[in-house]
Amino acid sequence: MGWLQDAIRQSAMRTATTVVDADSALPGRPEPVSVAPVNLATGNPMVPPFPEGYQSIVLGMGCFWGAEKILWQLEGVWTTAAVYAGGWTPNPTYEETCTGATGHTEAVLVVFDPAVLPVERLLATFFEWHDPTQGMRQGNDMGTQYRSAVFTTTPEQAEVARRLAATYQKELDAAGYGPLTTEFGMLDEVRSGEFAYAEDYHQQYLLKNPGGYDCHVRSGVACPI
Repeated sequence: MGWLQDAIRQSAMRTATTVVDADSALPGRPEPVSVAPVNLATGNPMVPPFPEGYQSIVLGMGCFWGAEKILWQLEGVWTTAAVYAGGWTPNPTYEETCTGATGHTEAVLVVFDPAVLPVERLLATFFEWHDPTQGMRQGNDMGTQYRSAVFTTTPEQAEVARRLAATYQKELDAAGYGPLTTEFGMLDEVRSGEFAYAEDYHQQYLLKNPGGYDCHVRSGVACPI
């Protein structure tokens, strides 16, 4: 199955540079997809309820296959899930998202213990493990579905994200990079106000398919905390 999904990804690339508007987005469907009872990497559920005191954040950093692997390995992360976020279409399919006609970007839901993994450290990892200046792409992955995004769930997360982005921009400027193109927003205020779980075969994809497609274009610029 791994080679087939890699082929679908390559053939489904789009080069849209503007997120589709609500009236033009695909209609989707009311039923969410089912995902496995637990995350294969962490051993914990991917759907609520999550432990008391833990926080959630949704991060888009290009192809969610490799992004999820990076994030589930961080100490303090309780679970992760591949999701579609920031768009209009309810419960889109992978194929629909790849057309750019849902408004979503591929992203990762991260549930973490802030006492172990401060959000500053999590977001620094986010910035460092992709190139947040590339606009509607990451490397050879082209289109709005690969845009950089931070969708926060608390005002505190939102404040940290914007403050860290401003600090990181100075480092990028010094290294000769352009402006950050990362989309920032509170999850409940972004377009449809929710995310959708990706199909189960996308969850922990690189654990199921070692050697599968893993695109991560990094700037190489460290993000100071």
